[in-house]
Amino acid sequence: MQDESANQAPVRLLIDGVLDLHTFKPREIGQLVPAYLDECRARGILEVRIIHGKGIGNLQRTVHSILAKRSDVVRFGFASVNFGGRGATIATLRPK
Repeated sequence: MQDESANQAPVRLLIDGVLDLHTFKPREIGQLVPAYLDECRARGILEVRIIHGKGIGNLQRTVHSILAKRSDVVRFGFASVNFGGRGATIATLRPK
């Protein structure tokens, strides 16, 4: 059985500090989130909002686990109600 992602072109993301994970497969998150954070930091974007949705919390826990392991993440937590509440996480990155 062939990996269906091998037949897909890479997705180009707008690097603006907001990453909406709704359009990605859960298995892509482990590589996507760190790569996005790296690119934000390289561009001087030090506050990032990651939209993971509320659901049952699996995606949120994955995102928080990734953030907790990174030395360049100063802090992170749920967004304010106006920016997604518990359906989004705000991460502050250390400058390069």
